[in-house]
Amino acid sequence: MLTTLNHLTLAVSELARSVDFYHHLLGMRLHARWDNGAYLTCGDLWICLSVDEARRVIPADQSDYTHYAFSVDEGALAAFTMRLEQAGVVSWKVNKSEGASYYFLDPDGHKLEAHVGDLAQRLAACRAKPYQGMVFFD
Repeated sequence: MLTTLNHLTLAVSELARSVDFYHHLLGMRLHARWDNGAYLTCGDLWICLSVDEARRVIPADQSDYTHYAFSVDEGALAAFTMRLEQAGVVSWKVNKSEGASYYFLDPDGHKLEAHVGDLAQRLAACRAKPYQGMVFFD
């Protein structure tokens, strides 16, 4: 039985650019770096950046809703969003769901989200206004 997310590996096209983005711009902690990769953490989440030439040929606009969400404090979201916008980071979606969010792309087109709130808050909002056909099990 699985217990939690162990780590997240992101295929990247240029390691230096990605380390700069995740470490310097987003503020993740850099633990190690080598010719073709790097290890960082975001809180307890272990993130591996791994150079992959295939990443250069996948257009960012030819993917689905799959994305990676990271928590941000409600009071910090506006400043975080402004920092990314000033750095020229591309936003890929406007938030329409419960909880404040900012959706943005990394340099390789990975879809990321800075999200305020947790699952308990989302479920409470959904109980108050359920999505069509929604069923709760707890």
